[in-house]
Amino acid sequence: MPIKTFRGQIADTDQDTIVLHTNDGSTGYRIVKLEIMTSEPFAGATSEHVLKVWSKEQTTPYTDFTVDFSDQILLAAAVTTNHTTGYANPIPVVIIFDNVTFNQDIYITHTDSSNSQALNYHLELEQVKLDLNQNTVATLKDIRNITAPA
Repeated sequence: MPIKTFRGQIADTDQDTIVLHTNDGSTGYRIVKLEIMTSEPFAGATSEHVLKVWSKEQTTPYTDFTVDFSDQILLAAAVTTNHTTGYANPIPVVIIFDNVTFNQDIYITHTDSSNSQALNYHLELEQVKLDLNQNTVATLKDIRNITAPA
């Protein structure tokens, strides 16, 4: 199936929307690749980045550094660091994503722990044709994860 590519730069505590929904919900997607890179890799400033991909819009500026894989709306997470000491004790980019099929918009959030640097991302999604049963399952999962208003 075709691969759809999305790339961008996201500011600290910001959210990007990847528009994927269709009128009939018959097109689904799966994450096949997620890559991140700091916007200023040699700026001489320490930064620690957490990027998350969600199946539901986050309603407040996102400043949480916790990655909780029991959260059913979390589709992917990526972590990287950039230290003032160059490559002393570097942490490699860590990326984990779920092999779930979705047919609605997804949301990307980013948090930098100390320097408010932007982060570049590259996301590849495999496009899949959903039959009526798969469409129903994907849509029901999305509905189930919508929080009722308080």
